[in-house]
Parts: sequence; C-alpha cells; structure tokens
Amino acid sequence: MPFVEAFVPSIALGLLFWYVMKALTNADRKERQAESEADAQFENRTESDTRSTLE
Repeated sequence: MPFVEAFVPSIALGLLFWYVMKALTNADRKERQAESEADAQFENRTESDTRSTLE
C-alpha cells in the first residue's frame, strides 16, 4: 500500500492543475466571445451612424 500513498499527492496535484487550466481557458473563451460581441455592436452602430449622416 505505500506505493498508493506515494501516488496520491501527484494525482491530487495533477487534478488541481487540470481544474485551474480549465478555468483559465473557459474564462479566456468567454472574454473573447464578449469582446467579439462588443465589436460587432460597435460596428453595427458605426455603420448605422454613417448611413444616417449620408442621407
């Protein structure tokens, strides 16, 4: 049983690392999506403002 006790800390640390990396990648994905949506809204607003001034 001592070999199991030797592997438990490594497995726990690996799971912790996986959880942190997953949280970071999810946060990055959500931030990129929000930035993309904000850019699209800005582009739509800019285009409509340009059309209003041209008419």
